Amino acid sequence: MRRYVVELGTGIDLHGADVTKAATRAVRDAISRSCLCGLFEIAGLADPDEMHVRVHVACPFPDRLDATAVGAEVPFGRVTVDVTDGGMVTRGLHVDRLGAGDRIVVALAAVTVSIA
Repeated sequence: MRRYVVELGTGIDLHGADVTKAATRAVRDAISRSCLCGLFEIAGLADPDEMHVRVHVACPFPDRLDATAVGAEVPFGRVTVDVTDGGMVTRGLHVDRLGAGDRIVVALAAVTVSIA
């Protein structure tokens, strides 16, 4: 396996303290800045599903994260999701209609694309 791309992203849930929501936003943030044309034009990749994509998420309360939902944010490739404790929880603003309290949850994602 050879790594070709490592992209980083940040995701936040402002009102629900939902680590999965924050993590999916972090993955979307990371992949929104990448165009993988070099994998096709230089490395000779023929099918985007041949890519190996490792999603590494650091978030508070990693046991609450839905790794399947996070991995589903990646549109192509063989995806694996690894989760570690990290990220941030900080106090925000409680508004009853918006969620479950006054906690802001921040997740970080590193998305690594490799091909064989």
